[in-house]
Amino acid sequence: MPQSSGGQVALYAAVGPELTHYEVDVAGAALTRRGTVTLPANIHYAWPHRSGQYLYIASSDSASGVGGVVGVNHHVTAWHIDPATGALSPHGAPIPLPTRPIHMTLDIPSEHILVAFSNPSGLSVYRINPDMSPGAEVLQPEEIDPGIYGHQVRVSLDNKKVILVTRGHDAAGGSPEEPGALKVFDYARGKLSNETSIAPNGGYGFGPRHLDFHPTQPWVYVSLERQNRLDMFAWHDTTLLGAPLYQAGTLAEPNNIRGRQAVGTVKLHPNGRFAYVANRASSTKDMEGKRVFVGGENNLAVFAIDQTTGEPTPIQHIDTQGIHCRNFHIDPSGRLLVASHIMGLPLRDGSFVPACLSVFRIGEDGRLDFVRKYDVETGDKQMFWMGMVAL
Repeated sequence: MPQSSGGQVALYAAVGPELTHYEVDVAGAALTRRGTVTLPANIHYAWPHRSGQYLYIASSDSASGVGGVVGVNHHVTAWHIDPATGALSPHGAPIPLPTRPIHMTLDIPSEHILVAFSNPSGLSVYRINPDMSPGAEVLQPEEIDPGIYGHQVRVSLDNKKVILVTRGHDAAGGSPEEPGALKVFDYARGKLSNETSIAPNGGYGFGPRHLDFHPTQPWVYVSLERQNRLDMFAWHDTTLLGAPLYQAGTLAEPNNIRGRQAVGTVKLHPNGRFAYVANRASSTKDMEGKRVFVGGENNLAVFAIDQTTGEPTPIQHIDTQGIHCRNFHIDPSGRLLVASHIMGLPLRDGSFVPACLSVFRIGEDGRLDFVRKYDVETGDKQMFWMGMVAL
């Protein structure tokens, strides 16, 4: 995300196909709702241009996960961000995608859009036109092995490597486990080549979901959805080493699993001294004819990062004040964290926890302090993506 120059920050949160803009008061840790635009289909992910003046959004009418509705409407659209207010307006024509996108990013100079697909797994690259509208797909010089269930794509900070994170699947319903991997490519001007696969133990017991790069050191932090763990990998020259140097559990109560417990995204603080990981739970059971939340950890795990070795050490677990935190974002100045929750659920006692945006201050020691939350009406939709952009 673009780094703050001390100006305003805009937050965008998606519910189904609608994207709502909130003005962010970083000092006051407050959000003010401003306006909403509608996309061609449900919003799955977005990424801003390095200038902070355009937002690229991947949308689809396919259901998330495996086995749901398979749609036919999949696009990337570009939106201009008003530099004074953060308001969005459409920019150029949408480009079609072959199937549901699960994640997208831009390369470091914002010359290309990289899109990850989950089911079937895939990775495609598209040009950004001179007028900043999304453009044609870049034909790749080599066949891509997209692994099993791609979940994120990221470009290294030097713009020379691309990593496709492929989660795999747990054994279920009589089907065996399918292995996960990090698919690493050389990258130049939109072209992917020399693919290698990082898959400790053949990828079994290795279910990566997201990763983030340390801002100054050759360290890569990977959240393992299926293992509730944070792994730290390292670059050696231009090679990502095949096994993690450090592993750390993310749960506060690893021996108290009450339903499906899954790690979410990982993000590093802009100063590189802390890592934040979302723990998610949203399993339900039938209770008097109604589905109710069975419990579990919906919190953020905070890790201090040793600046000599890169080892992450847990220093805090803090409740996110909602159910299933799919996304959270740190404002570019590193003073504020906002967490978004995809759904609301009823509890056993008859109360209801709505979807919400939860606002936390970030202390000098990296720890989070909950300030307030804003309930969000989602209806039969989900708050699937949220992020912040410095204007």
